[in-house]
Amino acid sequence: MDQASDVRTLALGETSGTVPLARDFTRSALHEWGWLPAATADRRAAAEDVLLVVSELVTNACLHADGPERLRVLRLPKALRLEVTDRGAGTPAPRTPHRSGRPGGHGMFIVQRLCLDWGIERTPGAPGKTVWAELSAPA
Repeated sequence: MDQASDVRTLALGETSGTVPLARDFTRSALHEWGWLPAATADRRAAAEDVLLVVSELVTNACLHADGPERLRVLRLPKALRLEVTDRGAGTPAPRTPHRSGRPGGHGMFIVQRLCLDWGIERTPGAPGKTVWAELSAPA
């Protein structure tokens, strides 16, 4: 874990149970930062959105990118930033057209709907990428 009070980092690699581990790690950060336990329904919903987005980003890395290597959770002044680094070359995108009744393919659509913004960062000459998403901090 990073020493900075506003950043938490979890190495994932070949860990089994990656998605629950990432959710538990993020839930712990939310407790440390006062998002949980939530005092209001809005704050509870904001924390649940964060945990859902973590699940979707890590699941996508597991299914489409040879697994996640690292999860970073960053507390910004007005937002929370989630970063999942993986070894994959692909580019995640919401399935178009989105069909809510069809199984699978909802991960990036959910991320797009719940987040202020999201994107992909690559390091030139290095394999893999970091998929990031930012969610609004509760008022």
